[in-house]
Amino acid sequence: MTHILAIDQGTTSSRAIIFDGDMQPIASAQEEFTQHFPQSGWVEHDVSDIWSSTASTCRGAIEKAGITAKQIAGIGITNQRETVIVWDKDTGQPIHNAIVWQDRRTSQMCQDLKADGFEEMVTYRTGLLLDPYFSGTKLKWLLDHVEGARDKARSGQLLFGTVDCFLIWKLTGGKSHVTDATNAARTMLYDIRKGRWSQTICDKFDIPMEMLPEVRDCAGDFGHTRADLFGEELPILGVAGDQQAATIGQACFEPGMLKSTYGTGCFALLNTGDTLVESKSRLLGTIAYQFDGKPTYALEGSIFIAGAVVQWLRDGLKIIREAKETQPLAETADTGQELYLVPAFTGLGAPYWDAESRGAIYGLTRNSGPAEFARAALESVGFQTRDLLEAMKADWDDGADAGVLRVDGGMSASDWSMQFLSDIIGASVDRPKVLETTALGVAWLAGMQAGIYPDQAGFAKNWALDQRFEPKMDEATRDRRYAGWKDAISRTLSQR
Repeated sequence: MTHILAIDQGTTSSRAIIFDGDMQPIASAQEEFTQHFPQSGWVEHDVSDIWSSTASTCRGAIEKAGITAKQIAGIGITNQRETVIVWDKDTGQPIHNAIVWQDRRTSQMCQDLKADGFEEMVTYRTGLLLDPYFSGTKLKWLLDHVEGARDKARSGQLLFGTVDCFLIWKLTGGKSHVTDATNAARTMLYDIRKGRWSQTICDKFDIPMEMLPEVRDCAGDFGHTRADLFGEELPILGVAGDQQAATIGQACFEPGMLKSTYGTGCFALLNTGDTLVESKSRLLGTIAYQFDGKPTYALEGSIFIAGAVVQWLRDGLKIIREAKETQPLAETADTGQELYLVPAFTGLGAPYWDAESRGAIYGLTRNSGPAEFARAALESVGFQTRDLLEAMKADWDDGADAGVLRVDGGMSASDWSMQFLSDIIGASVDRPKVLETTALGVAWLAGMQAGIYPDQAGFAKNWALDQRFEPKMDEATRDRRYAGWKDAISRTLSQR
């Protein structure tokens, strides 16, 4: 039993990765699944797609690794956060498609709650803002709009969960209705100061607490899988939401350490230790990880569109066929044109939190073409990251300007993008040898719990640098380019 199975259930695909006893990935399987957009600003997933792709990639990864389930010491699960699933406890059938974290259908609900003066209390208890991004208002919407749902929930017939919780329930054959503290912290229903579900918030949303899962540490006993799934009952030993898992995988265990993950969105987390920072810059206070009942807190900035802007170039504009074409295309762009693409396709996240704004592009000329669009798309990720880092410096001076940003995720493989990121933030950008830090994070959680991987200090020593990017852009150019971005943002924000 020297291997770990890591499940990485993401927004656009499900992946499974087998890690060996040295914490090295040796085999993986991945499946994309369909995104559903029933109305403008609405984003849904078919819950059966989430489950079937997860189960099949697990089997595929085990087969590719050439091992049997008997050689797996445990399972770690990381997942897209905030996405809401409600299902029948007896039948296992969801009452509706999953409502995805990107979904904006509860924008007006959030505005009404803000008008009622409810946000201050929500932020104090949960660290979050009243925004459609989080799970709470999505769950309320389902109970309001699916016929009979609230009555069934009150009678104990319906269960709520984020994706990790639903997968655990399915994997264990309905025996475990549990989640971890990092996922609970993203629901807007969990008091991260007291470490329990908030009765006050649930009452305001008219959410029966009977449908909420039990909350556990990131490393622990989450139950065993059904024997018929993989041939053995495998213990689920580690769980963390994707961004917290990446923070763990990047070994950001010391206060002041900072990482940024570039997947569908971009998420920067700054470890603040045992201090829950009350942000004045509209960042989020959250739980980075929790061991032995003690949470470690973080400041988080969330960007909704990062890698998804490349998907838009491919699927929307159709100017590329594969994501890897973006960088060479951007390199041919006319440097005399400075286009600014604000990818507010589903609103703007931190530090603006404008659910009503929509995407825009500025600086177009008659000569603007695919290359300039590609460059503007990649640069938008760097500009948005600087927005987050500026806000973090304003909120927490104690080490927030350490001068090094650890990066991971698909887009971090692009040297061009990472060099621009270093240029525009004016700091070193460190890319690790293992880019699969999200999966690595939960693999380590499970392996540590199983006793086959080192402790926290030993894991941190294993972090290895692949490449460091140093800023080459002069300060005057950096400031001018960023000023142009801020102007583009000001023109894009909705009139609220």
